[in-house]
Amino acid sequence: MTDNIFPDATCFIFLLAKAYQRGNNLVQKRLLPYGVTNNQYVILETLWKDEGLTAHELEKRLAIDKATLSGILDRMVESKLLIKRMDLQDRRMLRLFPTGKALSLKKRLVEERQKANEELLSGFTREERILLKRLLMNMAQVS
Repeated sequence: MTDNIFPDATCFIFLLAKAYQRGNNLVQKRLLPYGVTNNQYVILETLWKDEGLTAHELEKRLAIDKATLSGILDRMVESKLLIKRMDLQDRRMLRLFPTGKALSLKKRLVEERQKANEELLSGFTREERILLKRLLMNMAQVS
């Protein structure tokens, strides 16, 4: 990368934002035909692995603020990607489950996300990918 591409190529926050934009756009283009946004995909992927989480549990796992998450979940229920069920032990609590529609899209959506990742990282060696992942996880303080 040359310094004349960006206003300040020494500003890591700016570079991270540009990298995020590129990755986000790659994934969004691939998910759009399925009517799923990036945030919705992340929620579905989480629920495919661990069905029945509450909104609060999703909020904590994904570090999405309550107001934003609430709107996303409502749209996912409207588009029949999620269903909310009352918790049998605590009727005040709602648990979230992917619908049959979401489960039928799983394989294709996962493949599209993997293709977007591959496109984003196509210029990196295996070792660079491992290092980048480690550095990003450290930076994001994700374990």
